[in-house]
Amino acid sequence: MSDATHGSNGQSGASQTVCLVLVEADGDAVCEATRQALTVARELAGTVEAVVLAADEELARRLAPALAAEGVARVHAVTDPLLAEYGPEAFGAALAQLIRSVEPTGVVAPGTARGNEIMAHAAAVTELSLATGCVAIAVDGDAWSVTRQRWGGVLWEDATLAASVKLATLAPHAVAVQPTPGLEHATVSTFACDLDPTLARTQVAQRTPLGAGVTLSTAPVVVSGGRGVGSAEGFAVLEELAERLGGAVGCSRVATNNGWRPHADQVGQTGTRIAPNLYIACGISGATQHWVGCKDAQRILAINTDPEASLVQRADYAVIGDVQTVLRAVVDELDRARQPADAGAGG
Repeated sequence: MSDATHGSNGQSGASQTVCLVLVEADGDAVCEATRQALTVARELAGTVEAVVLAADEELARRLAPALAAEGVARVHAVTDPLLAEYGPEAFGAALAQLIRSVEPTGVVAPGTARGNEIMAHAAAVTELSLATGCVAIAVDGDAWSVTRQRWGGVLWEDATLAASVKLATLAPHAVAVQPTPGLEHATVSTFACDLDPTLARTQVAQRTPLGAGVTLSTAPVVVSGGRGVGSAEGFAVLEELAERLGGAVGCSRVATNNGWRPHADQVGQTGTRIAPNLYIACGISGATQHWVGCKDAQRILAINTDPEASLVQRADYAVIGDVQTVLRAVVDELDRARQPADAGAGG
């Protein structure tokens, strides 16, 4: 059951508008996609409240200071033993129960794989309309006006979302995080769910820890390889370049299909969508599904033997040549440029 304040949040007057934001965490930090969703939610409602789904209140309490810094006054700790491990059915049902209790104006979630999945289940349970992959959301009278990605991001659609509670997910990197006056603290309110045990039929069964260093989604520089890299061993020079630039190594679907790199490294519509300062695409032709994953990069450098390759044509900069030869020259030049400074420091 929820505490006594829940019922009043959604019904305390016609002028009162409450937008819930589904929180995704990275350890004890609020992930960047959630901060982007909070930025949009602040433009949609007078009050923004956060939702943390977990087995108990601990995660919500750990995240409360970071959420208060984002201007969130209330954090709903939605709890149930079934929420100890991620499962889309249980998480969606839990969010649906909170929506029915709070009756907010709307709910915004990060448009990540998990955010889209949870919101889809919540929408099905509550029979509310859901707009996914939004790149812009604005108030339009009693409705929300949305612009959303369709067909993997190659088409944008303008639509109106009209419902008693409006549900939307925000495409990653669609907006920049905007600073807001923070609060000293956020109140944590517990909402204990009553979930059907059968919802545990879909849950995370095994976790594979990420390697050390920056990740694809956060790296300022991403060096990706495709068919033109030639083999798994061919990625060695890409790893050297990424290490020197403080970046991460990615790949195209071809490289994943060939077993050269794990799926976690894949950039694209069915992989990770990235927005680094610089994206270096090595031997990648640039199929639509890959372009969807990298198009938000601030600058794209393509290295390819084919000057007519799609990604070469779309890139900000291009080098026509063999990936191994070009990258080895770049790495060697970076090493030479660092030597005088290192020598001076040693003296």
